[in-house]
Amino acid sequence: MSRIKGPIKASDLMVKALENEGVEYIFGIPGEENLDFLESLRDSKIQLVITRHEQGAGFMAATIGRLSGKIGVCLSTLGPGATNFVTAAAYAQLGAMPMMMITGQKPIMTSKQARFQIIDVVEMMGPVTKYARQIVHGANIPSTIREAVRLAEEERPGAVHLELPEDIAAEEVAEPFLFPSAAARRPAAEAKAVAQAIKMIEQARHPLLLVGAGANRKRTSNMLKQFVELTGIPFICTQMGKGVIDERHDNYMGTAALSDNDSVHDATSAADLIINVGHDVIEKPPFFMTDGGFKVLHVSFASAAVDAIYFPQQELVGDIANAIWQINETIKVQDHWDFSTFQTVQKQVEQHTTEKSDDPSFPLIPQRFVADVRKAMPDDGIICLDNGMYKIWFARNYKAYQPNTILLDNALATMGAGLPSAIGASFVYPDRKILAICGDGGFMMNSQELETAVRMERNVTTLILNDNSYGMIRWKQGTAGFKDWGLEFGNPDFVAYAESYGANGYRVEKTDDLLRLLEKCLSEGGVNVIEVPIDYAENANLTPKS
Repeated sequence: MSRIKGPIKASDLMVKALENEGVEYIFGIPGEENLDFLESLRDSKIQLVITRHEQGAGFMAATIGRLSGKIGVCLSTLGPGATNFVTAAAYAQLGAMPMMMITGQKPIMTSKQARFQIIDVVEMMGPVTKYARQIVHGANIPSTIREAVRLAEEERPGAVHLELPEDIAAEEVAEPFLFPSAAARRPAAEAKAVAQAIKMIEQARHPLLLVGAGANRKRTSNMLKQFVELTGIPFICTQMGKGVIDERHDNYMGTAALSDNDSVHDATSAADLIINVGHDVIEKPPFFMTDGGFKVLHVSFASAAVDAIYFPQQELVGDIANAIWQINETIKVQDHWDFSTFQTVQKQVEQHTTEKSDDPSFPLIPQRFVADVRKAMPDDGIICLDNGMYKIWFARNYKAYQPNTILLDNALATMGAGLPSAIGASFVYPDRKILAICGDGGFMMNSQELETAVRMERNVTTLILNDNSYGMIRWKQGTAGFKDWGLEFGNPDFVAYAESYGANGYRVEKTDDLLRLLEKCLSEGGVNVIEVPIDYAENANLTPKS
């Protein structure tokens, strides 16, 4: 703990407290009520990134947290600026991304403009954050910042919110303390519970490993690779668990991109034990438990939230990487383990996910589109998907080679996050190839952030899949037996639109154009937009015919 020689302005103190936490960027749009805070940032080593909408700023900050494990920060004014953060807050909270929102507010000790623009932002943020507080005294700023960061970053990570009223930001604080980050290790799983888990795995005949979002940590990834190599147990993953183990591995059975009726679900139905590592019921479930069905061993940082379709028979609670390490130290390969059915499923999955990958049709079909993106992206390249039909195709057909190289949202599943996520990722990994993949509907929800990318000189390429409709809902409408109606719209000229912001705009005119344009944009860098006509008739073939 270090003392600052005072007095110091409260907004200056808040910036120093954020610097003390290692914050490098703040994304957002200031307003009248946080001009003191804005002035305090002027001479800070923290870089202020002005965005074109608060929602985009929130998505960028959340992506910083997702990739780094350290808190991402975004800024808005009161009222409408703060309400624009709500979707991003829910995105971070459900997706387990450490993110802090700082919003301004009118003076709380004197009335300045009656109730103009005033809503109870703290109360509003409560249901979609881990912690929401109004700062009522400047002296409380360092401890409040430390507590908010601690809560945002600890497992399960999520969103926090701090409101800084205008008069509190301007007050002076006498010689405050700055609080250091405390060195903390997560509790290790109990040895007896580890022994029970090993016994459960060894006694199973058809064990199957499921890798979820909570396993998307470097140490956990390494331990799970060792587990698969040691035991030979096959694995599947959830959408947000992709890449934790290299999906080129011989034991990879596929990704659960749908809730049921996909080939991967044949593997879960053949298992008598699912070793569920890092998956919780917030992410769309990859399987449904039934009375008398397969058993589940829950391995996670926290105990399982029981649901009608998820009620694990045994739990191993504690640091996941340590828990898997303990298992690896003792577990014995069993002669009675039988993976033959899984191997049959694996062949089905591989056939289903690679067929038509070289199809020459135009407009492009999803299988060809995904295959060409995989060819263009390096092993550590990052794709950031918006929410739409293409997300399912990428979850199924795109093999991820490294952790956190396919960023998608299968928790809130919001549209509009693809481009801002890619911009956020470019701040964490400026030297990697980064690709935003958006539908025409999702892209237009935050397309104005192209200007942010151009102004900030990012290297980000965006693919826009153009079918002039809300394609995923159209697919759902058709599978539900309803007539095709109410989901079409018009689009701008995306090439001219990109160029109007100072980005490079391209349009795929024939099938072979896509890979060529991707390779060109990724190698040359800068901000690029590629419009891709897409034919979603293949959605009817997402699930194998029985």
